[in-house]
Amino acid sequence: MKAVIQRVRRASVRCGELEATIGPGLVVLVGLETGDTEATCAWAAAKIAGLRIFQDGEGKMNLGLQDTGGEILAISQFTLAGSIARGRRPSFDQAMAPDAARVLFRKFLDQLKAQYPHVKAGFFQEHMEVDLVNDGPVTFILER
Repeated sequence: MKAVIQRVRRASVRCGELEATIGPGLVVLVGLETGDTEATCAWAAAKIAGLRIFQDGEGKMNLGLQDTGGEILAISQFTLAGSIARGRRPSFDQAMAPDAARVLFRKFLDQLKAQYPHVKAGFFQEHMEVDLVNDGPVTFILER
């Protein structure tokens, strides 16, 4: 599993007329890979929900979502499981098959919501438009 976690002032994801929008919080782009399990998702959900990457009164990253009341917008992004190490065309050999990834992404969302209830999601295996205002910018990469 690979995840890109961005601290945002606001964000939205659109698929046609459907839209999910959050205010301050985190955008989490998730790439599921062959070999990922429910345990991988549980670990990632706990890690993401517990991150202290919001500024306190002294400007230090000491606060978490529970302290700020922020939201999470989680978006499945299979291209994170791609590799551009060789050639000019990406290889997706490590990407989880769509049917299995759909089930596991739903379980990841459930585990994330169990850790922190203010979670919205993108649209699995759809072409989406993602808008966000990165706060900082603050961006982290989570890999397992």
